[in-house]
Amino acid sequence: MKVLHSVNEIRQAVRAARAGRPTVNVGFVPTMGYLHKGHASLLEAARKKSDIVVLSIFVNPLQFGPNEDFSRYPRDEQRDLALAKEAGVDFVFLPSVDDMYPRPTKTIVSVSEVTDRLCGASRPGHFDGVATVVTKLFNMVQPDFAFFGMKDAQQVAVIQQMVDDLNIPVDIIPCPTLREEDGLAMSSRNVYLQPEERKQALVLSSALRLAERLVKESNGTIAAEELQAAVKQHIEQSPLAQIDYADVLTYPSLEPVTDLKAVSSIIVALAVKFGKTRLIDNTIIQL
Repeated sequence: MKVLHSVNEIRQAVRAARAGRPTVNVGFVPTMGYLHKGHASLLEAARKKSDIVVLSIFVNPLQFGPNEDFSRYPRDEQRDLALAKEAGVDFVFLPSVDDMYPRPTKTIVSVSEVTDRLCGASRPGHFDGVATVVTKLFNMVQPDFAFFGMKDAQQVAVIQQMVDDLNIPVDIIPCPTLREEDGLAMSSRNVYLQPEERKQALVLSSALRLAERLVKESNGTIAAEELQAAVKQHIEQSPLAQIDYADVLTYPSLEPVTDLKAVSSIIVALAVKFGKTRLIDNTIIQL
């Protein structure tokens, strides 16, 4: 495994790995580090589908708002590298902020409509930062496949829209959310949770299971407003839970829905704060 820091290094390494091997494909897993088993599952999927696996670790300042946790976002480079090596990564791209943004950025990639709701509404500018850095990384690595976890389903929808609209030659591979044994979705931010917050955060996965059960029991006839109200009421039973959103939308277009019978799939998407820690989770329900 090679650890590379500059844009030129990663470009040259991937180019050399492809040299004389026209059928070789490259799988790419972009992350912000502090890796856990959820990231390991993305790397495993990349290893199975790709000849060369590239992992990037970069906490991207463009996707953090002025009052968000960029400075305190958890980082552990040595642990990350150990996990990457164990997962069979070929190249780790570990740039600094100066490597990624050597001068003030005057070009921003902005995806409309699918960013209007959920995290796009509550974190203005967040997905502009995501789309911009992912575009840059795709240009640097030039992968054939890119692997993203469905825990952030809106991010997957945004990146897929961007790739389609800009004709970027990368296949986006969504991967299932990995969960702890008790149901909590794996996240680098879980480390922030105090013991009682961690316990009450289980309300997210139980709310999603409730939504799935209500849709199944009603055979898809439950009104979206009723489903959303039931999910919110369930979450509000946890006194530490502060709901940012608990929405029912079409997926992947992320549009409002009233009649579930009129659509093929929906997302029940949650963002809830416990203390200072904001967690997201979701379930996609096929109808």
